[in-house]
Amino acid sequence: MTVLTEKIASGGPGKAVEPAFSANAVTVLNKRYLKKNDAGELVETPAELVWRVAANIAQAELNFPASRDRYEEVCKKYYDLMASCEFMPNSPTLMNAGKGRPQQLSACFVIPVEDAIDSIFDAVKHAAIIHKTGGGTGFAFSRLRPKNDRVRSTKGVSSGPVSFMKVFNSATEAIKQGGTRRGANMGILRVDHPDILEFIECKADMVSVTNFNISVALTEKFMEAVLANEDYELYNPKNGQPVGKLNAAEVFNRMVDNAWKNGDPGLVFIDRINRDNPTPQVGPMESTNPCGEQPLLPYEACNLGSVNLALMTKRIQVCEQPSGASTSSCDGYTSRNLLNDGTCWVIDWDKLAETVHLCIRFLDDVIEMSDFPLPSITNIVKVGNRKIGLGVMGFADLLFLLGIPYSSKEAVELGERLMAFIQSEAGKASEALAKERGPFGHFQGSVFCDESHPWYNGCVPRRNATVTTIAPTGTISIIAGCSSGIEPLFAISFYRKVLDGAELVDIHPYFEQVARARGFYSETLMKEIAMRGSVQEMEDVPQDVRDVFITAHDVTPKWHLEHQAAFQRHCENAVSKTVNFPNHATREDVAEVYKLAYLKGCKGVTIYRDGSRDVQVLNIGTGSKKAEDKITAGNGHKPEIKEPKPVQTNIAASRAAVTLSAGGARIAVKSGHQHGAASNGTNRLMRRFSLDLDRSNLEQVAALPHLFLSDGNGLRIPLNLVSQEGHVGHGLQMVIEAAPTGTAETKQVTALKCPECGAPLAMEEGCRKCHACGFSKCG
Repeated sequence: MTVLTEKIASGGPGKAVEPAFSANAVTVLNKRYLKKNDAGELVETPAELVWRVAANIAQAELNFPASRDRYEEVCKKYYDLMASCEFMPNSPTLMNAGKGRPQQLSACFVIPVEDAIDSIFDAVKHAAIIHKTGGGTGFAFSRLRPKNDRVRSTKGVSSGPVSFMKVFNSATEAIKQGGTRRGANMGILRVDHPDILEFIECKADMVSVTNFNISVALTEKFMEAVLANEDYELYNPKNGQPVGKLNAAEVFNRMVDNAWKNGDPGLVFIDRINRDNPTPQVGPMESTNPCGEQPLLPYEACNLGSVNLALMTKRIQVCEQPSGASTSSCDGYTSRNLLNDGTCWVIDWDKLAETVHLCIRFLDDVIEMSDFPLPSITNIVKVGNRKIGLGVMGFADLLFLLGIPYSSKEAVELGERLMAFIQSEAGKASEALAKERGPFGHFQGSVFCDESHPWYNGCVPRRNATVTTIAPTGTISIIAGCSSGIEPLFAISFYRKVLDGAELVDIHPYFEQVARARGFYSETLMKEIAMRGSVQEMEDVPQDVRDVFITAHDVTPKWHLEHQAAFQRHCENAVSKTVNFPNHATREDVAEVYKLAYLKGCKGVTIYRDGSRDVQVLNIGTGSKKAEDKITAGNGHKPEIKEPKPVQTNIAASRAAVTLSAGGARIAVKSGHQHGAASNGTNRLMRRFSLDLDRSNLEQVAALPHLFLSDGNGLRIPLNLVSQEGHVGHGLQMVIEAAPTGTAETKQVTALKCPECGAPLAMEEGCRKCHACGFSKCG
């Protein structure tokens, strides 16, 4: 071990391969992961980071007689696994492993909140300790007595769960996690709690409990009552007695309305979660981690990692090349190579199985090497249940390679098949580890020994109570250079700022490869794609390429949910995924997805309607016609639509569609595409223009002959109208074009602005994520 340690200190043993990190990945690593000295200067390279993590986690092998002499071998395997970007553990492991003890390597925890003042403030203290070490926390507030309930010890009344949530929120606000991550929380309340209506509305103002995601725990009885339009009972958790009834459909619609407005609350199907509780003898599960994919018992932790599916492939020669893209029928799916070079990509099932087994070993070693912040956590995580969650990333990239559209039955079926395979191999790997190291402490009495349970495995010992989770991949997918989790791609290309402040077009590498091979690549086209965000209406891109390279804004909510349900069917924990809606989606659309999530067996569901959380609107390009947005006022009501008037400019003829409301205005313009210096120069004005417009009091509408459209991406101002500050005056007047439906239509896709670099934020996997700089935040 001493020899290897010396080699690691000098950059790793032998002729180790350099990590396959992109320039963007290195930027993220430099900013968030690499070791720095007291002056904030980097003292570690990306390769040294990978060696640091591999060498530290492999030390767990020394704890077991069966693997004590395999330390060097396992260390090298762990290095190659991460350096190749085939697997990445969750961020706390990358950040903290090997930096000195104590080292906290887990992502998230669940802390119990009992109905007693000392328990409540113990939970606040425990959460603060966890946040300080870089973890997130989940809480169920369902045990707290309702508002105005009598408190015998003080002769007063309770203030209720929501008031105590604000205490947790304030504590989180005060702590910057480990210097790199802001604290994140999940707050859950059962739907049969008497304060459920107050809870549903607690984030409606967009300024309260901002450090919380919130979800309502729905019971089977409640969902049956929703579908039957019946009343259901509320219970006082203090004594379990019924205290009243509400109409289930009305409460359900209240949840839908708030989620339509700003994405909260999400839903978790709590009875379904407890059906899959592997250790019911220990207790029920009442909460999840902040992103919702990991239901946990009190004091349990998430120990997560993800396999890059795009790298679980191999290229084969196709004997017969039909017209169009080269095609091969492989094991029940069809691979279509868009390069048209006589080869096809296929899934390498043997490599995937081998990778899964190594990843399960890695994650179990993470538990061994982690120092948990509380003894109660150490006891249940290291001794009791040893839960791990292996998931996936790069699914959208895999579909690109195989030439399979995300919005297709074939893609859903392939996703389900992949997850079933991963689940099976992960279970086998955990059983093999149990032979080496022993089973998890609560194995006897678990569902694996219950013949009536679907997870019964003949009571064959397992090392881990759970082995699979589809978790948010956040920045680790940027490091691995792949798409997020099982989400569709956020954008084919986008603008990314570099150190000197310049903007570079970041193009999906396989799309660029296809474009060059098929002869339609040009820098101008790539910039136009970055402006639009989608290729669906671009005739310069061949139709078969457009069919495959679809983005999140091109995917209807139905297909988002179909994929979530497919992966959930073979996942022991849960799936973190965002069902994206266009801005014009109705409350009925949201309600339909919520009900469909229940009927299809999901354990929870999170939705985001485009633009519903906008504080600063940033134009990131247009979507396809299928995902077209209709602009409405901020409160959801249709504003008055004026008579349309054309806008004539010295560059092109344009039409602007504008809606006005008390909260501001939104714009869409229809025109021919423009290119060149005018387009590039005016692009910089859009952020400030959006803010100026929102703050303006626009009451009059008239033609303004100097507006023009650049690249189909919303309103643009010619350079000769720009003032010295690059500022659009508040007196700007707009043109409104009435749509046949009575609302103005736009092809604009809006996004929240990254607080660190200004690029658009993606709503993926239940989180906000910046693909340009690596910023991520739950909720």
